[in-house]
Amino acid sequence: MTPTDPATQSSTSPPGSSEVTSLPRARPGRVQIEPVSPVVDDGRFSAKATTGEVVTVTADLFADGHVRIAGALRYRPVGGTWTEVPLVPGVNDRWTASFVPDEIGPWEYTIHGWVDHFETWRQGTTKKVAAGQDVAVELEIGLGLVDALAARARGEDRTTLAAVRETLAVGRIPRFLEDDGAAADAAALAWRCAPRQPTSRLAKPLPLTVDRERARFSAWYEFFPRSTVDGAASHGNLADAIDRLDHVAELGFDVVYIPPIHPIGITKRKGPNNTTTSEPGDVGVPWAIGSSDGGHTAVHPDLGTVDDVVALAEACHDRDMDLALDMAFQCSPDHPWVSEHPEWFEKRPDGTVQFAENPPKRYEDIYPLHFENDDWQSLWCALRDVMLFWVERGVKVFRVDNPHTKPFAFWEWAIAEVRADHPDVLFLAEAFTRPRVMERLAKLGFTQSYTYFAWRTGRAELEEYLRDLSSRTVDYFRPNFWPNTPDILTEQLQTGGRAVFRSRAVLAATLTANWGVYGPAFELCEHEPVRAGSEEYLNSEKYQLRSWDLERAESLAPLLARLNEIRRSQPALQHDRTIRFHGSADERVICWSKTDPAGEGAPILVVVNLDPHQQAATTVDVDWAALGLAYDATYQLKDLLGGGRYTWHGAVNYVELAPWSLVAHVFEVSGPPAPEEAP
Repeated sequence: MTPTDPATQSSTSPPGSSEVTSLPRARPGRVQIEPVSPVVDDGRFSAKATTGEVVTVTADLFADGHVRIAGALRYRPVGGTWTEVPLVPGVNDRWTASFVPDEIGPWEYTIHGWVDHFETWRQGTTKKVAAGQDVAVELEIGLGLVDALAARARGEDRTTLAAVRETLAVGRIPRFLEDDGAAADAAALAWRCAPRQPTSRLAKPLPLTVDRERARFSAWYEFFPRSTVDGAASHGNLADAIDRLDHVAELGFDVVYIPPIHPIGITKRKGPNNTTTSEPGDVGVPWAIGSSDGGHTAVHPDLGTVDDVVALAEACHDRDMDLALDMAFQCSPDHPWVSEHPEWFEKRPDGTVQFAENPPKRYEDIYPLHFENDDWQSLWCALRDVMLFWVERGVKVFRVDNPHTKPFAFWEWAIAEVRADHPDVLFLAEAFTRPRVMERLAKLGFTQSYTYFAWRTGRAELEEYLRDLSSRTVDYFRPNFWPNTPDILTEQLQTGGRAVFRSRAVLAATLTANWGVYGPAFELCEHEPVRAGSEEYLNSEKYQLRSWDLERAESLAPLLARLNEIRRSQPALQHDRTIRFHGSADERVICWSKTDPAGEGAPILVVVNLDPHQQAATTVDVDWAALGLAYDATYQLKDLLGGGRYTWHGAVNYVELAPWSLVAHVFEVSGPPAPEEAP
C-alpha cells in the first residue's frame, strides 16, 4: 500500500529554472507506509469484522535517515466522525493499533505517519546527556519544539508544556531526558500535540464491513419442516416447526435453517431416492421451485402461509435464534416466471427450455435462470425483490444455493442492495467449487461460506486446510464447517460408525467458530447411502417425507448440546485467527489450540483421535508459546468434554483416546497448580 499525499499530485517548475521539471505542489511526507492489514485486494473489497470484535491493524512505517516517526490509526463508520489512536511500534518497523467497532454496517480506516521532531530531538539529546556532552544548544532547540507543541496543546497538556519550557529556558535538563517513565509520558504528549505536516497517508481509506456477532460465531441446525418427529406419516408444516425449536435451542444451536418452503413443480417431479418418475402422493424436491400456487414469494400450501413464516421467524427470535431460509434462484417448469418471462430462460435449438444438469446428473425438474438475456436488469431486480420480500417478514439469514452458478456482478450488486437498508442480514454461500471462486463470492459480500471440511479427513490435510483458512483468507472468508448436509453423506460417515460422527462433531465445532449439521440425520448417525459410491442418503428427505425418532438411545444430542455449551462459554472458540497445531507422535491424532484475540478466557487445547476403529495411545508435543505458558512449565488441564483434570509438565505428554469411549479431549488450560497446603 503506497502512501500518497494529495499535495504531491501536480507539476511545476522551480523559480528561475529554464528547464521544465516535475515537482510536487507541497513537500512530500517522509514516512513510508507499506504492507497494511487487514486489506483485501488493495481495498477493492472489504475486510470483515463483527461488533465487539477487536480489529487489529498493522503496517510497516519507516522513514529515511535517523529521524523518529509517529503514526495514527483513524477509523469510523462511513459518514461518521473519525476516531484516532496511536500506532505502536514493534519489531522491524511493524506498527500496530486496534479498535472495536460498535455498530454494524460499512466502516473505513486509514493510517497517517509523520516525522516526530520532538521525539527525534528528545532521544538525540538524551544520548548526549548520557555521554556527558554539552547540550546547551540542544536545549535552545528544544524551546522551539516545545513552543510548536504548545501552539496545538489544550488543557493539561498546555500546563505541562509550560513547565517544560520554563525548565529549558533556564538551561536545565528536563526530567524526561533522564527518566524512562517520564519519557513515555513525553512521547504520548508529543503524539497528541506535535505538528504533523507533511503527513504521509494511504491513498484512500480502506473498507471494513462490520456484521453482527452471529456472522463470526454461530451454530446451524438444518431440518425439513415437512418431515415430522412424532412418528406420523403426514406432511409436517411450519406451525409444527415451531414446536421443534425448543429441541434445537436445547442443543445450543442459534440458526435454524430450513430448505425451500415454496410450491413445488409437478412437471418432471422426482420420486423417492431420486427416481426420474413420480407417483401420486410423491412430494417432490423443494428446490424445484414454483407451481400454479406461486413462486419464490409463495409458500407451499401443505407447509402453510407467509404468515406462518413470519410466526416461525418470530419464534426463533424469541429464543435468540435466527431463521435461515434457503434462497435457490432456479425454477421448476411450472414456475409462473416461465410463462410470464420466457426470456429469463435459455432456449435450445429444438425450442425446449434448457434444464439444469451436471453430467451425468440431469435435473429435468429444474430450469436455471438465464442471466445473459436482454432483459437481465429486470431479472436482477426481481431476484433482489425476492430477498427483500422475506427480509421484510423477519428473515435475516439466507443460505444461498449454488451462488457460483450466477454472475459475480449480480451478487455484488444484490447483496449490497439488501444490506444498504438491512445491514444485519447474513448470507451463507453454498458453493462447493474451486477455491478462487469460493473466495471471490466471500469478497463480493457473502458473510459465511461452506467449505471442503466434509472431505478433509486426515491429519495432514486438516492442518494444511486450517492453516490456510486462518491466515491467507481470514480477513474476508468466514468458513462454516458442516460434517454432513442433505447432499453430502461422505464415505467416512458411511463406514466409520458412531465414533466418526462424534469425532467429526468435535472437529467441526472447535476448529472453526461457525459450524452446522443437517440435524436429525446427524443426531441419529444416519449413514446408509442410496447405493455404493454415492453420497446420497437412502430414503433422503430431499425426495420424500421422513419421521424421525429423536429419542433413540444412540442419539448424539447430548454431545451436540455439550459442544455448543463449551463454545458459548469459551471465547477462544469464537474466533478463527488464533488456531495453532501441535505435534503428535501418532498421525491418527490431531492436536491444536485456540486463544481469544482479546485475551479473554483461557486457552483451549483440543486432541482428537481420527481413527474411528482403533484406540490411539500416544504423546502430543505442546507448543508452550501458543498457550501463553513459560518454558518447561507445569500446567493444568480441565477436560470440558469428557470430564477429569490433568497436570502436565513440559512439552511432551501422554494421551489415550478410544473410539468406543472417549474420542477427544477439549482442554481448558490454566497455569501451574497451587501449592498443596501444609498438613
